[in-house]
Amino acid sequence: MPSEPSPAADPSGPGASYSRGTVDLLGLVAYGELCAFERLAEDARTSPSLADKVQIAAMAAGEFGHFELVRDRLSALGVDAMEAMAPFRTPFDTFHRLTAPRSWLEGLVKTFVGDGFAADFYREVAAYVDADTRACVHTVLANEAQSDYIVARVRAGIAEDPTVAGRLALWGRRLVGEALSQAQRVAADRDDLTGLLAGTVDRPGMDLAAISRMFSRLVEAHTARMDLLGLAS
Repeated sequence: MPSEPSPAADPSGPGASYSRGTVDLLGLVAYGELCAFERLAEDARTSPSLADKVQIAAMAAGEFGHFELVRDRLSALGVDAMEAMAPFRTPFDTFHRLTAPRSWLEGLVKTFVGDGFAADFYREVAAYVDADTRACVHTVLANEAQSDYIVARVRAGIAEDPTVAGRLALWGRRLVGEALSQAQRVAADRDDLTGLLAGTVDRPGMDLAAISRMFSRLVEAHTARMDLLGLAS
């Protein structure tokens, strides 16, 4: 079956804002995956055991593979991935600078909680793009095996030293707070991206009640992730 027409094909037509928003979403996801690869590669270097090093290195390789999938989707739309990612370097890099883990366990929680919160938001936005782009986003955000490993490893760490639970719980809350702050910055700077949710003249989106329900879903999913880790949200 042939791919759907490129949403970025007519930058001056009536769907121009939608096209730019779609590219923004892919650029956001691509840079997020690239950052995840870099972080996990560093976490692999500091892993406490050889088995952990292998597991984290495999996760890092998977994230780079995801980056390549998004890059290929952007290429199919006639868009250079470097240009699509460029607007998101500052907010992402700021977030990671403000949330640099102080321990290996904090790094795992950041991957599970911080990246998980972002992934939930990307899936919400992806509901309003074309089917091929939506499938790409959902594919790169599917990390069930990675999640199982992190949950088991963090719970084991808490069992070994129960005193870390309180610190990790505070860390999880801080991660989401910083993520929301940077998301607001992106939303303020990228009208076309937020327009995917709000809708345009020719494309329906969410009303205020639906947006409120979306944020409720994001918070509920965050709480569920913290519970899986054995941490208070």
